Amino acid sequence: MRRLTTAIVSALGLALFVPATASAQQQVNFLLGGFTPRSLDGRPGDDVLVADSAGQYGLATFDQASGINVSEFNGFTFGGEYVVGLGPMFEGELGVGYYAKTVTTSYANFTDESGNEVTQDLHLRIVPFTATVRWLPLGRGGGLVPYIGGGVGVFAYHYSEIGSFVDPTDNNAIYNASYDASGSVTGPVILGGVRAPIGNFQVGGEIRYQNAKGDLPTTGTNSFLAPKIDLTGFNYLVTLGYRF
Repeated sequence: MRRLTTAIVSALGLALFVPATASAQQQVNFLLGGFTPRSLDGRPGDDVLVADSAGQYGLATFDQASGINVSEFNGFTFGGEYVVGLGPMFEGELGVGYYAKTVTTSYANFTDESGNEVTQDLHLRIVPFTATVRWLPLGRGGGLVPYIGGGVGVFAYHYSEIGSFVDPTDNNAIYNASYDASGSVTGPVILGGVRAPIGNFQVGGEIRYQNAKGDLPTTGTNSFLAPKIDLTGFNYLVTLGYRF
């Protein structure tokens, strides 16, 4: 959180030194789109979804024979941001977003005595707070305005597994449980996009990449099979803005 605070203070400090004409370069954006997490084969070995897919039985989503289909975590995301001009070819941005998705899984190679699936709900929520700087190679004038940029994000996350589980140390006994963890982690953000003015309004599209791993407990009664949950992925966004 100290890094986010520093980034916010720096961005606001820069805004204070922008000339008065920058009042016409401020913009509020609303972001709508989808978040796609990193695929299973690209996730690190200490990720909980990798660990859940392995083992004697492994968890699997219902659309494949074995292994968790991470694409089922693809989901809707939205957010907002404040953008201020930092000279003719640069902008600073402060933003916040929201993503949440629940995926139902079952054991790939295990059923109960009646042949029923042993199921769990895996829930992931990410709330990113971002501070970025953008470069506008063509400036703000004219028609289309392309930009690229990068910065830092603080990703507040919550991950849980709720449902029925198998205990291989107790003759494969089935038990009900709820495991959850929350926290925040800092990571880089890289983005690129293009927008077009319609009067004082702006319409555009943006691709945003984030990279971060959250911590999970691996000891105690609320322990997971791995110490991390990978929060890395791409955001594909439609941007709707108002410039003032």
